[in-house]
Amino acid sequence: MNRPDKALKRDRLEARISPEQKSLFQRAAMLRGQTLSDYVVNIVQQDAEETIHKNELITLSARDSRIFVDTLLNPRGPNDALRAAFEDHKEFTGQ
Repeated sequence: MNRPDKALKRDRLEARISPEQKSLFQRAAMLRGQTLSDYVVNIVQQDAEETIHKNELITLSARDSRIFVDTLLNPRGPNDALRAAFEDHKEFTGQ
C-alpha cells in the first residue's frame, strides 16, 4: 500500500557517526517502536522546530516590557532628523 508521506520523501540526509552512537540511536529507536531513520528524522525535526521557535521568540524582562508598553502608549513626536528626512522625501517626490 502506498503511504502518502513516503511519496513526498525524496531528499536524503547522511551523517558519519561512531559505532557507539549508532548503537545508542538504534536502541532508542527500538524502544520507541520506530526504524532508525524514522527516529532520527523525528528527533531532528522536533529539535529544529524548538530551536527555531526559541530564536524567533522575544523575551523581555519586566522592566523592558514596561518601557515597551509605555513607548507604545505614549509615543514621542518626531525628532529633528526625522523631520528633515520627511522634508527631503517631500522634495524628492514632489509632494
